[in-house]
Amino acid sequence: MGEEIKITAVIGAGVIGGGWAARLLLNGMSVKVHDPSPLSEKNLKEMLSNAERAYSKLTMAPLVKPGTLEFVDTIENAVQGVSFIQESVPENPDLKRSVLNEIDQHAPETAVICSSTSGLKPSLLQKGMKNPERFLVGHPFNPVYLLPLVEICGGELTSTESKKRAAEFYQDIGMKPLILRKEIDAFIADRLQEAVWREGLWLICDDVATTEELDDAIRFGFGLRWAQMGLFETYRIAGGKAGIRHFLSQFGPSLQWPWSKLTDVPELNQELIDKIVEQSDQQSGKHSIRDLERIRDNNLVAIMQGLKLQDWGVGAVLKEYEELLYKKAHSAVASGDADYSKPLRLHDSKVRPDWLDYNGHMTESRYLQVFGDTTDAFLQFIGMDEEYRSEGFSFYTVETHIRHLREVAGGESLSVETQLLGFDEKRFRIVHMMIHPESGEIPATSEHMLLHVETNVGQACPMEKMLHEKLTEIWNGHQNLHIPDYAGKGIVQLQKPLK
Repeated sequence: MGEEIKITAVIGAGVIGGGWAARLLLNGMSVKVHDPSPLSEKNLKEMLSNAERAYSKLTMAPLVKPGTLEFVDTIENAVQGVSFIQESVPENPDLKRSVLNEIDQHAPETAVICSSTSGLKPSLLQKGMKNPERFLVGHPFNPVYLLPLVEICGGELTSTESKKRAAEFYQDIGMKPLILRKEIDAFIADRLQEAVWREGLWLICDDVATTEELDDAIRFGFGLRWAQMGLFETYRIAGGKAGIRHFLSQFGPSLQWPWSKLTDVPELNQELIDKIVEQSDQQSGKHSIRDLERIRDNNLVAIMQGLKLQDWGVGAVLKEYEELLYKKAHSAVASGDADYSKPLRLHDSKVRPDWLDYNGHMTESRYLQVFGDTTDAFLQFIGMDEEYRSEGFSFYTVETHIRHLREVAGGESLSVETQLLGFDEKRFRIVHMMIHPESGEIPATSEHMLLHVETNVGQACPMEKMLHEKLTEIWNGHQNLHIPDYAGKGIVQLQKPLK
């Protein structure tokens, strides 16, 4: 993508802008925020707390170290020296143009500028810019820190390179970019939502259904189908073996029936507004907005995690994002010059709130997770990456021995060091030492035996030359290290000695 984006700016920190800031921060970006509201900092930090809670449940992949958050008093100070800018001010064309022109005036010429507008054409917004080619729409969906879809729409003067850079950046922070083929008001997703919204207003206006009944119709019915397969693929299945052609021939004529009032909309007069407010209060009033946000986040995480098991839809996006997180977590070590005269420091972690048991300490399974993440880092370090696995080879853990030496409390930082204890053409043995960075204490250790396997047949086989050479390189240093007294006592001794 060229220049790596690490410093970003968010202009406007309401529900959408705050969501952008949270996603960027949790993906390691430094974020400078400008919003004139005196409540913006308080509200954003509350949203960030919810986002951190959701991310702790969303993935077991090691999250990157959060970026730094800075509130600044002017747009000029916010955009100076940044590489990516997300504008999320209210949906007022004149206000947006004024803000975007000020951003364009002070931002570095190489910075990409995106607007979160939910309906305004970028050609309208980029008028008057001195560098309009680097401006485009990046339209997200609430909550921005969880939902991956972002619609990318360029204007008449937007360059293809800017759209490409924005798409790659969004993808790198766990999103699913959808680049529009044509510039159109309200883009794609909001036009679909608007159709359902308009029909829903008529059903309430005509006393056919309440807000709760309409929401139930969506969340217990077609909403579930849409969440995992969308509209047209769902209808393809509805056509049976003959597919979408049969569906269209069977249900197409109904488009001429007077079912829908999509070409008309009821007047949002005070009577209809009061009716909707009363019904909505009865439906959801027992929960605060923050409660509803957390319930929503829990539900979204559960759906995304469930679909990840099927490698399908949003779950496939989450899986790809997790692979990026693992790669980022391991890349700093893998790309550096390692010192083999001492154990390798491959993994750092922090005890998340949902890792705690009823005593307020890290629960037993999470020790294994931290050590497992470190083993993954070691495998990445020696060259067993996704490309290697795609060729049909991997390492399987065949034995593990964990020693629990002291409790670890919530919020504590952890580092793990790894020592190679031996290897041959098919196996290697390592020991991990969990270290509390501040005190130097060792809360736990783990020892692992891993076997190189041809995954298609499930049988052990010699590892590739490059892995063997990397292990040899490590062993040339680690063979001189002191072997811990506890090593080997929980692992069945090999019949054949290791090197």
